[in-house]
Amino acid sequence: MANTMFKGNPVTTNGELPKVGTKAPDFHLVDVGLKDVRLADFAGKKKILNIVPSLDTGICATSAKKFNDFAKTRPDVAALTISADLPFAQGRFCTAENIQNVKTLSMMRSRNFAKDYGVLMQDGPLAGICARSVVVLDENDKVLYTELVPEIATEPNYDAAIAAVK
Repeated sequence: MANTMFKGNPVTTNGELPKVGTKAPDFHLVDVGLKDVRLADFAGKKKILNIVPSLDTGICATSAKKFNDFAKTRPDVAALTISADLPFAQGRFCTAENIQNVKTLSMMRSRNFAKDYGVLMQDGPLAGICARSVVVLDENDKVLYTELVPEIATEPNYDAAIAAVK
């Protein structure tokens, strides 16, 4: 279990983020077209997994926009924002915010992603969804960088995540 905070209150996750240098766990998520998506669908690309509680919050929206801006310049990188939001809400968000370079993925069919990546919040008001985290993978799905944001109500370290991609 890992520990983070939500508005100053302790929150425990179900486990730990994957270790740097290990192969990332596969996942089964859903895109805005309701299509099942797996890690293998991004084979050959570096990947930024921007893991957020919900795009319906300011900080989650900001992180999606910042990674979208980065992804504009890097077609070799798959920028993925993963949340518990339904694909319909994710699609509305991307349209409203002109997000075209980040692929949003939903855990609507399973919480296994959150469990396998060790980010499922076990307690606190957001129990049952993901703690804010970033995982960067290379082209072969090797973990290059991880961050469990120490306070869920704050932004991740964009510079460190982007540096890991380069």
